[in-house]
Amino acid sequence: MALPPFKVTICGIPELPQHCAVGVSHVLSIIDTHEPRPPALDGYSGIDHELIRFDDVVAEYPGFEACTPAHIEKVLAFGERVHARPDCHVLVHCHAGISRSTAAAAILMTQFAPGNEEEAFLKLLDLRKHGWPNTRMVEFADTLLKRDGAMLRGLVAYRKALLEVKPHLKEVVRNIGRGHEIP
Repeated sequence: MALPPFKVTICGIPELPQHCAVGVSHVLSIIDTHEPRPPALDGYSGIDHELIRFDDVVAEYPGFEACTPAHIEKVLAFGERVHARPDCHVLVHCHAGISRSTAAAAILMTQFAPGNEEEAFLKLLDLRKHGWPNTRMVEFADTLLKRDGAMLRGLVAYRKALLEVKPHLKEVVRNIGRGHEIP
């Protein structure tokens, strides 16, 4: 099965106003636990909106709420609604449009397309020029979707391809404490 036909847009909160007039039908918001609902979402009418709250961390840290399997189950439930409308346009956003949103977009694209995990992750290179998908989210999705590591292999293929084009990101990733994610 190929990747689904629905359109995917990925952005951060500051970019939300740019997309409200382009026919978005579904919005997945993944924001920090303390972040208020972005007022820019008021510009979207008649959409299917899911708001999920957890912090952008890849492990358990005091003072932060890390992603859990229950959060990914909510992403997958949203994905059920998205996949019911193959002509839809889904917007996935997090705070900056880099980590949680790119992971969620790849999860949505592969949810009903087993065997296309690498293709979905590599598609992120066109959808978002500076993404670094949240590993923890991908690990939980891989388990819940019973992909036996295929999603993680897709993530590694994406990171290798991204770093080939933007090798300077290695230092950025190390500086934010996620150097262990560099393939």
